[in-house]
Amino acid sequence: MTRREFVTLLGGAAAAWPLAARAQQPAMPVIGFLDTRSAEAIPERLRAYRQGLKEAGYIEGENVAIIYRFAENQGHRLPELASDLVRRQVTLIATAGDDVALAAKAATKTIPIVFITSQDPVRIGLVASLARPDGNLTGINFLAGELGAKRLELLRELVPGAARIAVLVNPASGAQNEFTLRELEPAARAMGVQIQIMNAGTRQEIDAAFETIARERHDALLVGSDTFFRGRGAASLALHQKNRARSNAERALSPHCG
Repeated sequence: MTRREFVTLLGGAAAAWPLAARAQQPAMPVIGFLDTRSAEAIPERLRAYRQGLKEAGYIEGENVAIIYRFAENQGHRLPELASDLVRRQVTLIATAGDDVALAAKAATKTIPIVFITSQDPVRIGLVASLARPDGNLTGINFLAGELGAKRLELLRELVPGAARIAVLVNPASGAQNEFTLRELEPAARAMGVQIQIMNAGTRQEIDAAFETIARERHDALLVGSDTFFRGRGAASLALHQKNRARSNAERALSPHCG
């Protein structure tokens, strides 16, 4: 499912809720948007979200209101922010990320929640089953967590000689990391490779992780599926890759090399 289809689902969810339930809500539906990142980190995603709502007939400020709550990459704030949206009696809570959805679920059993997760929503306790979610949650699973071993296999195919692989994860995503490692560790043993976990929940920690990777000369890097790495963290990753390529080129051209 494309991002546009996903955001259209969020807009449609508010419209499709039973009339009796909507009758208890304010005249203008209010969507609570909960994200672990910052607004500055996901401008394109927010634009796509509003565009998807518009295509579903909802225009922010005209016939729908949106209350944004961002944890600024501080996962411990998610329960507080989710509870704030519940106190404001929003019509719907839209989430992205496993821990975000779990925080929203813990905050309310009545307000509809639409989620996007990287892991099996049944396994992590979001819904009762995929066919019949029940409760007040529904959403999409992109299977990123379940594909951890396959991603490691593909990385090994790209770098056949890789023996030591760094795995970058966000320590704030405890449940997601636990499942990812449970998938990766046996796969790594079967391939005969060694993995080393690098924790990074801020840009500074990404810098430190890359310094460690360079110093210890890992053969490859596997980046976790956490939403943080698709925000500002992705910019740091790209910058480090560019700098590393430039550094390698400079060493290759240096008359003192070899």
